[in-house]
Amino acid sequence: MRKEEAFEFLDRTAKGIAEMFGASCETLVQDMGNPNHPILSIYNGQVSGREVGSTQDILGSNKELDATTLSTDFVNLYATTPSGAQVKSSTFHLVGEDFDLALGIDFDFTSLVFANRTLMGLMSADADLQSAMWTGGSGQLYQIFEECLSALGKPVEELNKKERMKLVALMDQKNAFSFRKSVPFVASRLRVSRYTVYKYLDELALEKANSRKE
Repeated sequence: MRKEEAFEFLDRTAKGIAEMFGASCETLVQDMGNPNHPILSIYNGQVSGREVGSTQDILGSNKELDATTLSTDFVNLYATTPSGAQVKSSTFHLVGEDFDLALGIDFDFTSLVFANRTLMGLMSADADLQSAMWTGGSGQLYQIFEECLSALGKPVEELNKKERMKLVALMDQKNAFSFRKSVPFVASRLRVSRYTVYKYLDELALEKANSRKE
């Protein structure tokens, strides 16, 4: 492959990638056989502010590159342009007998960073609603407990195990155990341990599973 053919191929590739990914994607072909690596063609140069003939790299530097850097592919690296744009940069070499050309791709994702911050702000919340209702006082959870206790028609101190399980079942039907700290609250009101409340919930879950099989 002659240098002219290599350049024509890389130039077509650069133009196609720039068209495919739009104005935020700068593509260019550089002569890496020259330590100053001048730009031979460039598309969407507004990303870095460079043009054909420029010897600046994506960082805005004009320094000469050493032999290793001139022949090394760099893939998906972060860079910041002199104007402050945040860019992902890649460089791919095509080397022949009398040429060393490179295809550069620089994608400006600055707008995506701002978009992501906006989305994160829109999706953030201090706490879930049910937890807020409980932490705001005895509130909703207290009300559910009292309603279920009233349905049994007995004070807490007179409930036997079967009746305590019935109360837990009624509260579970009202989704009371989706509240934060619901188990400690119920254990305290029933004057039993947290382990006992968890055991009641396990037994109720097992009963539901068996009833489905029947």
